[in-house]
Amino acid sequence: MAFSAYAAATRPSKAEVLSLFRSLLRTARQFPDYNIKAYTKRRTIDGFRHNQNLSDPSSIASALSDGKAQLEIARRQAIVHSLYAPSVRSIMETNSELTC
Repeated sequence: MAFSAYAAATRPSKAEVLSLFRSLLRTARQFPDYNIKAYTKRRTIDGFRHNQNLSDPSSIASALSDGKAQLEIARRQAIVHSLYAPSVRSIMETNSELTC
């Protein structure tokens, strides 16, 4: 019990937070649909900007654990979306292929 209270009160390292951020952005790229991909990326960036000024170690640890839970949800959803993605491509994906 004392160990869990200590673990919740310790401040996560900057490397751990950046790793979570990069993992969330990588997971966003796995979505086959442009709209979901853009939403996931935007939500990730907004969430980290919202929490960048946290100073209380317990609130930082809470936000980090919440972010890890969101990462697992996003990974599962990326798999589900890749299995059932429509074959029709969005106009944004078509335009990016034409300009390259």
